[in-house]
Amino acid sequence: MKILVTGSDGFIGKNLLERLERMDNIEILTYTRKDSEETLSHHLGVCDFIFHLAGVNRPQDPQDFYTGNRDLTAQIVQILESYGKKTPILLSSSIQAEQENDYGKSKKEAEAILERYARSTTSPVYIYRLPNVFGKWSRPNYNTVIATWCHNIARELPIQISDPEISLRLVYIDDVIDHFLRHLYEEDSHGVHTPSVHPVYQKSLGEINDLLLAFKRSRETLLIPRVGRGFERALYATYLSFLPPERFRYPLKGHQDHRGTFYEILKTIDSGQFSLSTTAPGIARGGHYHNTKNEKFLVVKGEALIRERNIHSDEIVEFRVSDRKMEIVEMVPGYTHDIINTGTEELVLFVWANEVYDPDRPDTYPRKVDT
Repeated sequence: MKILVTGSDGFIGKNLLERLERMDNIEILTYTRKDSEETLSHHLGVCDFIFHLAGVNRPQDPQDFYTGNRDLTAQIVQILESYGKKTPILLSSSIQAEQENDYGKSKKEAEAILERYARSTTSPVYIYRLPNVFGKWSRPNYNTVIATWCHNIARELPIQISDPEISLRLVYIDDVIDHFLRHLYEEDSHGVHTPSVHPVYQKSLGEINDLLLAFKRSRETLLIPRVGRGFERALYATYLSFLPPERFRYPLKGHQDHRGTFYEILKTIDSGQFSLSTTAPGIARGGHYHNTKNEKFLVVKGEALIRERNIHSDEIVEFRVSDRKMEIVEMVPGYTHDIINTGTEELVLFVWANEVYDPDRPDTYPRKVDT
C-alpha cells in the first residue's frame, strides 16, 4: 500500500512517519511545502491513502491560512478528480473550525471541499477536529503552549501564564496516531466520517505548570510524580523530549565514609524509594531493624553475607548472595539485619524501601544481629 503524507515534516507528520516506517507492506510518499506541484501530482496519481496533515498555523499574513489550508486541499481534490481516483483522505482539522477566526474558517473551508469530494466520489473521508495536540517533536512557540513551556523550563527560561485557571482540551500524539492508523484498512467505509481522539485530557494551565515544575525539581528532590499512566505519563515523556542533550544527565548527592558510599536514586510519591550503596571488603552495614519499613536488597557487584534475626529470637538466618545470581533478599519488619562484604572487591548493593526516608520518623532502631 502506498501512503501519501502531506505536511510530513511537521509535528504530527513526523510521529506518523515513525509509526508507518514500522509497518509491513507500506510505501511512504511525502509532500511538504518545499516540494513541487509535479511531486504532489505524481504522488496523488499512485497513492492508495492520503493523510492530509499539511497546514498553516501561525502565518504573518492571515491570507496564508487560506492558501495553506483551503487552497492546498482544493488542489489535492482537483488532481485526484483529474485522475479519476477515489482515494481515501484523512484530514487533520481543528476544533477551531467552529470559530470565526481566519485559521478556523480556513480549516472549515478545507473540510467542506473534502465533504464535496466524498459525496461526488463516494470515497471515504475522515475529518478529525483535533483539540490541542502535545508530544515529542512539537515546536515551541508554534504548536502548543505545552511545547513552549517544556522547551523553556528545560532550559531555565521563563514562562508566561496569563490565567492559571484557563482550561485546555488536550490529546496526546501517540493516541492521535493510533486513531489515524485505524482507518488504513477499513472496508465499506464510504462518505464523510468525523471521528475523534480519546482520551481527551481537560487540564488547567496551572495544573500543567505545576507538573512541569515538579518534573524539573525531581532532579534535586529525587521525588518523581506519578508518571506511569494517563496524562502525567504523556506529559513527562513530552518534557523529557525537550531536554537539550547536555542536560540528559545529572549528578546525585551521596554520602561517603570509611565503609563506602550511599546514594538515594529516586523517590516516589507512594511507592518508596530506590538507593545504591557500596561497601568496602570486610565491612558490615546495617545492624538495625524496622517496625514497619521494609526493604529489598539486590547485590549487583561482588559477594556478601546477609544476616537477619527476629529481635525476640536468638536464631540467625543467613543468605550468601553475589552478582553471579540476581536474587533479592527481603528485609522483614521486626528483624534486625546486616550485610557483610565477604569478597575482595567493592560490594555494590541496590536497595528499594517501601517508604521515602523521613529523618523525623526514620523507623530505624539499632540492634546487633549477633546475640
